Amino acid sequence: MIRQAVLDSLPVREALPALVSALDGHGAAVLCAPPGTGKTTLVPLVLAGLVGGGPARRVVVAEPRRIAARAAARRMAWLLGEQAGGSVGFTVRGERVVGRGTVVEVVTTGVLLQRLQRDQELAGVDAVVLDECHERHLDADTVAAFLLDVRETLRPELRLVAASATTDAAGWARVLGDAPVVEAAGVSYPVETVWAPPTRPVRPPHGMRVDPAQLTHVASVVRRALAERSGDVLCFLPGVGEISRVAGQLGGVDAEVLQLHGRAPAAVQEAALTASEHRRVILSTAVAESSLTVPGVRVVVDSGLAREPRVDHARGLGALATVRASRAAGRQRAGRAGREAPGAVYRCWAEAEDGRLPAFPAPEIRIADLAPFALQAACWGDPDASGLALLDPPPAGAMAAAREVLVAVGAVDPAGRPTPRGLRMARLGLHPRLARALLDGSAAVGARRAAEVVALLSEEPPREYGDDLAGAWRAARRGGDAYAPRWRAEARRLERAALDPAQPSGPLASAPAAPAATLANPSAPEAPDHAQPSSPGARAPGSASGPAGLSPTPPLPATGAEFTDGSSRNPAPPAFEERGPGRSPGSGSAPDDLAAGIVAALAFPERVARAKSETAFLMANGTAAELPEGSPLRRAPWLAVAVADRPPHSASARIRLAAAIDEDTARAAAAHLLTEGEEVRWEDGDLVARTVERLGAIRLAVRPLREPDPDLVRAALLEGLRSEGLGLLRWSPDAQALRARLGFLHRTLGGAWPDVQDDGALLDRADDWLEPELSRARRRADLGRIDAGQALNRLLPWATGEAARLDELAPERLEVPSGSRIRVDYSAEHGQPVLAVKLQELFGLAETPRVAGVPVLVHLLSPAGRPAAVTADLASFWQGGYRAVRAELRGRYPKHPWPEDPATAEPTRHTNARLRR
Repeated sequence: MIRQAVLDSLPVREALPALVSALDGHGAAVLCAPPGTGKTTLVPLVLAGLVGGGPARRVVVAEPRRIAARAAARRMAWLLGEQAGGSVGFTVRGERVVGRGTVVEVVTTGVLLQRLQRDQELAGVDAVVLDECHERHLDADTVAAFLLDVRETLRPELRLVAASATTDAAGWARVLGDAPVVEAAGVSYPVETVWAPPTRPVRPPHGMRVDPAQLTHVASVVRRALAERSGDVLCFLPGVGEISRVAGQLGGVDAEVLQLHGRAPAAVQEAALTASEHRRVILSTAVAESSLTVPGVRVVVDSGLAREPRVDHARGLGALATVRASRAAGRQRAGRAGREAPGAVYRCWAEAEDGRLPAFPAPEIRIADLAPFALQAACWGDPDASGLALLDPPPAGAMAAAREVLVAVGAVDPAGRPTPRGLRMARLGLHPRLARALLDGSAAVGARRAAEVVALLSEEPPREYGDDLAGAWRAARRGGDAYAPRWRAEARRLERAALDPAQPSGPLASAPAAPAATLANPSAPEAPDHAQPSSPGARAPGSASGPAGLSPTPPLPATGAEFTDGSSRNPAPPAFEERGPGRSPGSGSAPDDLAAGIVAALAFPERVARAKSETAFLMANGTAAELPEGSPLRRAPWLAVAVADRPPHSASARIRLAAAIDEDTARAAAAHLLTEGEEVRWEDGDLVARTVERLGAIRLAVRPLREPDPDLVRAALLEGLRSEGLGLLRWSPDAQALRARLGFLHRTLGGAWPDVQDDGALLDRADDWLEPELSRARRRADLGRIDAGQALNRLLPWATGEAARLDELAPERLEVPSGSRIRVDYSAEHGQPVLAVKLQELFGLAETPRVAGVPVLVHLLSPAGRPAAVTADLASFWQGGYRAVRAELRGRYPKHPWPEDPATAEPTRHTNARLRR
């Protein structure tokens, strides 16, 4: 029996006439409706004609999360007085509840992506509702782009609704072809804001880490809210780990504490979404921001934190980063307190900080791993996604990195077109890396074991399983927790798919794993189901080139290397050697520990790693990585790293899940990274010449190179001079003086006088002054035998004749009035040349000496050779400064002349007694 009273009470009903009119006139519309208005439940029922008396239509509703899809379908079925599977059903990965009479089907956006790739016309579907568009998940953006392509080329009558509580309405309207925007006013009760910042400073989030003091503060605010307010409390935290830690600090509260997230057991999820007579505290990830209605909530405690993926495209490493939640997310969270009655939100930060928060969350397309998206676009017939109507274009660098991954696993050809292998991989509903591991791993260790390990990698096991992949595999087999049943179901699905390549993997519910960055840590909010493109060759909308993905280019090998003979052959899986009698991985008989490593290495070949110490490893991609203390993988000589992240500002990656392997396995899985070549380079302070075998950045074997290429030797020696400086040459005092004199002339006169002070400038002209000695050198010691002064002479401007004036323009010494020849110091890079001379030797000299027209800086010394005064104007010194120097020093040096008039005195370098003789 239809619950008409409840339907009539939903505020969105007032906007339905405008929405229907917009769809009749334009075919697409943007629906903006606050939380609690019924946009997710009433709108699909009206569009399907189940309520309201409209024409019967089949409607698909796309939700970003499995938990939201199930909840929405069950809520709509309840409103109709039915059970899910009747008029309203749902399809998520691994679960499909629909019947012959189902006309409203709620699916995840990942499922809808796979369905579009199989049936681009969406035959039988009259309308699609894209819910929660404001979350900007990549699947939602991609689905919208694909559906617009379908409308434009195949199904102009297909109706599209982009629905959200808070969204960029203008942006979505533009993407949907200037679609009308329909707004629904919600019945919102007032929500009081209570600012509850920590009393003591807490460290800001860093990578995945949240300061324990911050979580303790959140727990204390929950206790405060329970004491000050009535009703259930909904607390938002960034991930499962933080939820668990806060729950541990709420022992003894007079309320039931529930943990709501995508990995929670179904019974817990159901309990959180069902009204209760007892007071509750619901600790939730972002899943409760807008996708779900949690009844009974009067108070929200907002930690102000969220999780976003971060990807290091250069190294293929992903990490979830804890960030400050956006203001839009804050509004959504606060609104949950005012859905049923006046409420309050306790914000765990200061009011002054609120205005500095980002306005909206970052679109996933800007920050996520784009390999799944790139394969979807390739199978759709648009490899670079340039023809897709996206709110934000994919970053060029991220798309290039994604293309490299797809080429390496043989999913696309160098032009980006899907190969037959890529089309099969797309049907598996996995990240392309994991699809490669399943296909090639089945041949290496057997389909069942490959599927079980890939299932572990597609939804990372609980943290308590540890960081040893083989150990986690054994723990999952033992079962006994909420994770094990999901893992077994996914493993069975993947095994069927691996054994039957002609069939899609399971029902249309199949959707791939969460993004690689989300898999990096179990303390992650539930990510949306992701699907991989799986077109069997249907014509792509907007493509005039024939069936999508059916390209004349032969498929690439699994390792990513092309056949040099140009032949069209199917790629063979890597060959793994037998491990003892009757233990051939090819027949599926390898030990489980090794089988886990083989599959992980196939998924992430650039992450095979060799030990540098017990806990430190070097991955083939060049990234250093470390195991946590106490890991059972310590002392393993090689690892296949399945999950690693690189926190911001960290030099090393953290290994979160890996398996021990041996060198043969690493070589087989990452064969495309094997190279052997001559290396002549400057290393550790000397020239090294060797033949090196490498696996990416990992040096496997080294042999001395007896007769290296002379050009490579010369280049390496120059690199040594650049890195360690020209001090490697032999610099005598005369050579250093010559360099300083030439530097002075270059600064003063320029022209033909070369720049010799800058090492880089000198090395750029190595041919002009270091030959032939440089070409004869073979090691560091040979550089030390090159006379730098003799070499510098080759740079003098001999051709213009200016070289002959060197001693005239920058004399090495100057004769002073006493007859002494004093060395001039030209070493000051930007100052004047310096003449350091005893004061008595300059008596009678009225003008300051000059070199190349520049007055020298005279350092006047005492009879003992100590500095007495500095001047660039001798005449002024004799008239003024000299009297002060004479008064200070004549008593200290009475044996030396200190005349009252130095301008007319006789210059001398002797004492008074010597002068009298």
